[in-house]
Amino acid sequence: MAVDDVAPETPNVARMYDYYLGGKDNFAADREAAERIMKIMPYAAEWVRANRGFLARAVRLLAESGVRQFIDIGTGLPTRDSVHQVAGRIDAESRVVYVDVDPVVVSHGRALLATDERSTVIQADLRRPDEILDHPETRALIDFDRPVGLLLVAVLQFVPDDREAADIVARLRAALAPGSHLVISHITADEVAPEVAGEGREIYATTSLGSITPRSPAQVATFFDGLELLEPGLVGVEHWHTGDPLSDDRVPLGFLGAAARR
Repeated sequence: MAVDDVAPETPNVARMYDYYLGGKDNFAADREAAERIMKIMPYAAEWVRANRGFLARAVRLLAESGVRQFIDIGTGLPTRDSVHQVAGRIDAESRVVYVDVDPVVVSHGRALLATDERSTVIQADLRRPDEILDHPETRALIDFDRPVGLLLVAVLQFVPDDREAADIVARLRAALAPGSHLVISHITADEVAPEVAGEGREIYATTSLGSITPRSPAQVATFFDGLELLEPGLVGVEHWHTGDPLSDDRVPLGFLGAAARR
């Protein structure tokens, strides 16, 4: 899961995500790979926008419930309604540690937050959770004796081994105090034709992270075992706290999302 330097000739997952969202922090290789995805999955950009909306709603809900500390792992490139912005509207003293393995993301994030004493960006690998938990900047901002909002949004699909993914989540959960919340979104291919899903995985295999692994609702649900799922449970992100029962069901399910309390 290590990411090399900028490498503009290699499609970069964070920059592709930025392109889906209509951003400009991307190169030709990123746009080409994203366009190949959207050619076989015309709804891919809609999936990503729905996932971004889910993140903002989840952070707002946690902040409204009293959470004042957040760790966002796999944060991606800065965009509108980032975690510190959403949480800061509820309480300006909220603290956020952004984590990403991609040096491009870290560089952008550090520049954006250069004057923000309550937020930071660290470069660390999801597959080494202790490095995240024990990082000096994490320890400087996060008090693990108090509730934390742990955000794993659209990142676990880049850990192909099911046991490794489960172990990562378990280790991160173990560090959280009672009253903490776990937020996860994860790509699924249950409503996508197998040949289309396979072609999508082949395209992502050429990117900076090298692979993508969709999981079923039952598989994603196991990450929340032993926690108290918040309503409405594990659903398509476009249906999570939107208040809109008329979401377009013609679009295949793309991202599952849920939040749970310890």
